[in-house]
Formats: sequence, C-alpha cells, structure tokens
Amino acid sequence: MTNFSEIKVSRDGERCTISFDRTEALNAITPTMLEELNAAATAASEDDGIRFVVLTGEGRSFSAGVDLKALGERELTNGKVGDILDLPARRLTSTLSSMPKVTIARVNGFCFTGALELAISCDLLVVASNAKMGDTHAKFGLRPTWGLSQRLPELVGLAKARELSFTARIFSGEEAAQWGLATEAVALEDLDGRIDELIEEMSGNSSESFVAYKDLYAASSQLGLEAGLEYEGITDYRFSNTEERLKGFR
Repeated sequence: MTNFSEIKVSRDGERCTISFDRTEALNAITPTMLEELNAAATAASEDDGIRFVVLTGEGRSFSAGVDLKALGERELTNGKVGDILDLPARRLTSTLSSMPKVTIARVNGFCFTGALELAISCDLLVVASNAKMGDTHAKFGLRPTWGLSQRLPELVGLAKARELSFTARIFSGEEAAQWGLATEAVALEDLDGRIDELIEEMSGNSSESFVAYKDLYAASSQLGLEAGLEYEGITDYRFSNTEERLKGFR
C-alpha cells in the first residue's frame, strides 16, 4: 500500500476505505491531499478486486473544506480557489461518480463546502445524524467549482439548493437525509455498522449491473426523460454471468 502524508488507505476484502487524515486541521483539503486522493481513487478504480470504495475522514471531521491557509498569499480571483485545487478536485469528483465501483461517502462529522462537493459526487451518502454540514461558499465570497451547483439541486431540488447556498447555513446529517441529500442518517456509533450492512446487502449483486446503473442514472440527469428513455433502450453493457445467476430460476 502506498504511503501517503495526508490521507490513509486501507483494504478489507472487496472494500477500499480512503480517509482524509489531517485531524489537526479538521481534515481540511490541500493540494497535496487532492493529489493523494486522486492517486488512491484511481488505484481503487483500476483494481478488479475492489467493488466498494468508502470515502471518510479520520477523527471527528469528514472534512472542514478547503484549507485556505494552505493557499498562502495566492490571490483568489473571480470567486475561485484556483486551478491548483479546482483541476484535481474536478478530476476526483469525476472519478468518484463514474468509477466502476459503488462509492460511499461516510460523513462522520463536519462536512463543509468543498468537502460537501466531494461527498455528493459519491453514489451513496451515509451520514451521522449529528454531523454538521453546509455550503459556505457565499460566506467567504466564493462560488462552487467542483460540481455542487449541478449535483445539489438534483438531490434536494432547486428551491432548497438556493436556500442552502444563499444562507450558507449549517444543517445536520438528519436534515440532509430528510431532504434527500444523504441516503441515510444514523447515530454516529451506528455509522460503521450501517455501512457494513449496506455493503453486505450489495455484495451478492452484480458489479456489471452497478456499472450499468451508474451510467444510466447519470444519463437520467443529463438527458431528460425522453432522451434518457431512448438512451436506456439503445445502450448495451457487458454482462458475463447472467446465465449463471439465472440458474434455478427458469
């Protein structure tokens, strides 16, 4: 396993867990962290033995968002944190959303702004009920550049997304689940157990079906209903074990 300085990576059977690991700074995101996250995510994506990728944070925070101190004296223009963060972050969100694995954000605590953008690029979000979350771009005179403006309205609806972004208010994991931003909210002490249960429920199912679903659900948000229905009808995917799975049922 590669040695990293700002993240941890562990393997447990078909599961790879990638953890932010700057606990002294509430796992705030730096250019180095994004470089390491991309390396770990790419390796997991290319590993045929991995079917599930869990993204989380060490300690009491998922991630507090971008570490503005790590940008030093660099001037921020047009409300952007700059290509030093934007380019690797967009590469990471693309990998998390499209890799041929099920990606799960395990939100164990603080999850703000850039970290929220990373979390909602995963397929599933399981959050601690008392986690503190928020889109605080507007508080600091910034604008989203890692996909939040497109993914957040898709999850919670445009009206709710506007409210959350315009007010920059902090909300709980419980609220996130109520709005559809999170898949599920559970007590912090139950978080690992619930993720274990979800992975166990999914593990008997076809990874090739997961790949098809990820692509088709992406198409549903990009194409609209009519074009999406056509896409579903004409798009083929590789399936290798359907007949084996059907034995005994026909």
